Amino acid sequence: MISFEPTPEQEAYCELVVRFARNELNDGTVARDAGGEFSRTAWKKAGQFGILGLMVPTEYGGSGADAVTLALALEQLGYACTDNGLLFSMNAHMWSCIAPIVRFGSEDQKQRYLPGLCDGTLIGVQAMTEPESGSDAFAMRTSAVARDESFVLNGSKTFITNAPVADVFIVFASTSKRRGFGSSAFIVDRNTPGLSIGTPFDKMGLRTSPMSEVFFDDCAVPERALLGRVGAGMAIFNSSMEWERSFILATAVGTMQRQLERCIEYARTRRQFGEPIGKFQSIANKIVDMKLRVETSRLMLHRLAWLRSENRSTALESSMVKLHLSECFVQSSLDAIQIHGGYGYMRESEIERDLRDALASRIYSGTSEMQRVMTARRLGL
Repeated sequence: MISFEPTPEQEAYCELVVRFARNELNDGTVARDAGGEFSRTAWKKAGQFGILGLMVPTEYGGSGADAVTLALALEQLGYACTDNGLLFSMNAHMWSCIAPIVRFGSEDQKQRYLPGLCDGTLIGVQAMTEPESGSDAFAMRTSAVARDESFVLNGSKTFITNAPVADVFIVFASTSKRRGFGSSAFIVDRNTPGLSIGTPFDKMGLRTSPMSEVFFDDCAVPERALLGRVGAGMAIFNSSMEWERSFILATAVGTMQRQLERCIEYARTRRQFGEPIGKFQSIANKIVDMKLRVETSRLMLHRLAWLRSENRSTALESSMVKLHLSECFVQSSLDAIQIHGGYGYMRESEIERDLRDALASRIYSGTSEMQRVMTARRLGL
């Protein structure tokens, strides 16, 4: 039977997460957001604390946390850490790089990469999206040709989170000329000849999470760099995407809870026409709607985490969770600004930043439109 009550051990760990994030991850967020600056210092602290290795088995340097503990910890991380860009980079690292190595990596690959990816020594990235291949992953043009006990990669990737600072790349490339067939995944080190990084993009939101293009020009990698088997690329990608859609917005649930608490406090203390603005129905209704979004998002997230902990299929649920949480995050961020009025629009308030960061959640890891398409298909429509 599913229970929504955390165990004493989970509660204690979540308290540690909140204390750590508040004390160690929030320094200089406003300035770093303005300058588009990634904090490697905060990244290493997160690794040393254990956040980055939550899903990794203990024999490879992680904590081997179950899916429910993982969801609870990430939610509290989002509640206490105001740097959404840093959180986004962590999520990309965990779901698009660590997760596929845990599931599909050889023993040598796990021993070589996972300890550093867990403790913050290494930063990971997945390179799938291309200029002509976004939602249509089958349109991928980057190729990998077998040659002399190696694979030679040629092509380019774009909108790659963490690329400017990454040490390890999970690269998807076509090993067949047939559309949709024969794609494979490779683990490529940053210093591999033929791999180059483009100029970082200047983004609207998530500005502390670096993003750029990645180029491959006769980039030769040894056979041991192959992740899984030849032709298994789409299976690996779909597996990592299910993890990503399931948990990439777990931190947003915590952020929405923080927004709610801040709006309640403001509505109690801000006075207009001789009384607190929370007494006005238009303001109170917005806060009630924010509360409903937090609760429905949390329930959907925790149920999905429970399903994963029971080794049940979550293909349908992960799409719905990604869709619902992203839409809720955007609307609650809009409401938070409206409740705070002109003050909420000012950068120094740190309220407007949540909206800029939230908007991307309806695009990355599959757009809201694609989540609706996939949900409809799984409902037999």
